[in-house]
Amino acid sequence: MSKIVIDAREYSSSTGKYISKLIQYLQPLDAEHDYIILLKPGDMEACHLDNPRFKKVACPYKEFTFSEQIGFKHQLSNLNADLVHFGKDHQPVFYKGKVITTMHDLTTMRFRNPAKPRVVFTLKRLVYRRVVKQVARKSAVILACSNFVKGGLAKFTGVNPDKITVTYEAADVIGNQPEALPGLTGKKFIMYVGRPTPHKNLERLAEAFGALKQQHPDLVLVLAGKQDANYRRIEKLVQKANIGGVFFTGFVSDGQLRWLYEHCQAYVFPSLSEGFGLPGLEAMAHGAPVVSSNATCLPEIYGTAVHYFDPLSVPAMAAAINDVLTDKNLRNELIKKGTEQAKKYSWQRMAEQTLAVYNQALSD
Repeated sequence: MSKIVIDAREYSSSTGKYISKLIQYLQPLDAEHDYIILLKPGDMEACHLDNPRFKKVACPYKEFTFSEQIGFKHQLSNLNADLVHFGKDHQPVFYKGKVITTMHDLTTMRFRNPAKPRVVFTLKRLVYRRVVKQVARKSAVILACSNFVKGGLAKFTGVNPDKITVTYEAADVIGNQPEALPGLTGKKFIMYVGRPTPHKNLERLAEAFGALKQQHPDLVLVLAGKQDANYRRIEKLVQKANIGGVFFTGFVSDGQLRWLYEHCQAYVFPSLSEGFGLPGLEAMAHGAPVVSSNATCLPEIYGTAVHYFDPLSVPAMAAAINDVLTDKNLRNELIKKGTEQAKKYSWQRMAEQTLAVYNQALSD
């Protein structure tokens, strides 16, 4: 019997689905090891544990801070874990215990976030580059969510690719009842959900939508996601370009997101860089036809189940979306293929693979 600590500080964040699903699906799998789940104090109630071998412990140390490097390291040392699983690459770099790390992508090193002060972001990125390399080298195993990420990590960090195990994520059908969004009932719309950071390429999506309006004057573009500085930047761009029919939802509930997926004409994923591309797969699971960028990992994850475009070409993006809006046979084919593609991925299998990695690391 070993003690495994899982760093779940990302539990309720926009990138926390991976770690929350891992905890959910690990519990019925493992009756051998003891687990300590480290959560931000505000997430202690949200995390439900049914396996008595799983215990919750509050972890107040924020990511990318000095308190993470000092206080969090001290907390980990006092837990005397046999293995620590960090759900992301930020962690106390001087912690000496055995660790495995999940690395989702290298986007931070490829794209600047304009919502952050340039000097501050540049300095953080320099530190981040060093941290990623050090974390990769000290981790007993690295988990990656796609072969694309695995290759990028091996090249950037210099670690042996054999040290990196790919554990694909998955998309569940949302269990909440569909909940219509006021103002969209009866509307013909395409949609995107997620963060509005630059690599998501929403500027070009808005431009492509503006071109589509000439052929589809009643079409609406729905951009769903919590309002922040980057979404406000996109909103100003849309206003300046006088592009009508763009609907910014702000935060949406699970029921509202399900309704959007089930009623959209197409889910559009214009991203320039992804580690896995979960939103597009989730849209497929709900029967939405997906029109996607052909960049980075997306062809690996989506296969032939989506209609691809070059994300750097606004005309190509507009043409691909128009194809799905006007070609009923293509639309039906994408819906059918997408439903089957989403079924190829499983959180259960991801948890089983992760448990195998735990056992491997503990035995080495």
